[in-house]
Amino acid sequence: MFVQKGLEYTLFRRALVFFAIVSLLLVVTPGAYANVRTEGGGDVPFYARIERGEIYHTDEWAAIVFYRPPECVPDDFDLLDFYDFSAFDCAPPTTDGFFIWSGEPWLSAPIQIHLHGLGAVPVWFVSWPELQDAIADDSLTMPELEGMPSLLTGSASFYKETLHPTGGAQIPMINFVAHGSLESGQSFKVHVTLVTVSVTHVQIAFR
Repeated sequence: MFVQKGLEYTLFRRALVFFAIVSLLLVVTPGAYANVRTEGGGDVPFYARIERGEIYHTDEWAAIVFYRPPECVPDDFDLLDFYDFSAFDCAPPTTDGFFIWSGEPWLSAPIQIHLHGLGAVPVWFVSWPELQDAIADDSLTMPELEGMPSLLTGSASFYKETLHPTGGAQIPMINFVAHGSLESGQSFKVHVTLVTVSVTHVQIAFR
């Protein structure tokens, strides 16, 4: 049983490397397979939900969800690069989940990825104007983020994400909901829906 689990995990990592290289832009080829679900979607090769052209914000605030503990993100890593296979060493992941495939698993792009939080998903907030200034040089590191005067840190007791990657059977889409508490004691709620880059809805609320 342990050998089988080890093999499945190795295949899972290899598949993630493959999907990251093509940036989830594969075209799914129809085949003779019914939709298949595979577990283990939470161990992903990135640290946080932030990258070039994909920063979720209102006019006032930007929200950054961490899939890995923030304290083990390398200081010299550019968060806007998103993918980093060294992220596998930044453990434990803060989410778990599963993939849905329209073809044979690992040989085509998944049509859906579902993630859920494992109890305390780190979520950070910074002023959107301040973040815009910080990324004007097309780079953002953890020391820069941690040094922002507007930074609010917290953790989500509830996190749920659904992703339809480009190339899947449905329109490219991401939807996630997070709610929890800031270190200051305030509560927060974030709701993001993106259906192609032209239709994005972001709600960030503090209480």
